[in-house]
Amino acid sequence: MTENPFIHINSSKFPILSGENEDLVNEGTYGKALAEYLAEHLKSRGYDVPITCCEDWGWWVEIKGQPYTLGCCVYGASNAGDNPELCVKISRNPERKWSLLRFRMIDTRERVVKLLGDLRAIFESDPEVVIIGLTEDFPLWS
Repeated sequence: MTENPFIHINSSKFPILSGENEDLVNEGTYGKALAEYLAEHLKSRGYDVPITCCEDWGWWVEIKGQPYTLGCCVYGASNAGDNPELCVKISRNPERKWSLLRFRMIDTRERVVKLLGDLRAIFESDPEVVIIGLTEDFPLWS
């Protein structure tokens, strides 16, 4: 299992929101309700979450205060109904790599592993959310 899996969930708590179609960059990239939910819960855990926005692939939950870009990528099934399947993946893998911008090695392992643990704890503590699984491969639209 990868250290940065897709967290595949199911919940009626995250329906397609009224007016969400106007925010979409590409048709079928739902997940705004989950992105907003994560932003709220991550803030309560001390993360600086300035924005959520729709991208062409799904929804972005930005996390500031890191020496590198970090966030949560939220993907929703384009055929989402009353009980949609969604998944979340951290935008960065836990690794140590060279940064040309900072001209030094950066280590993302500790923060990415902590964020993964916090995401799992958020979902596991909510009785309305079922974690279907943690997968290395993208679980939707397969």
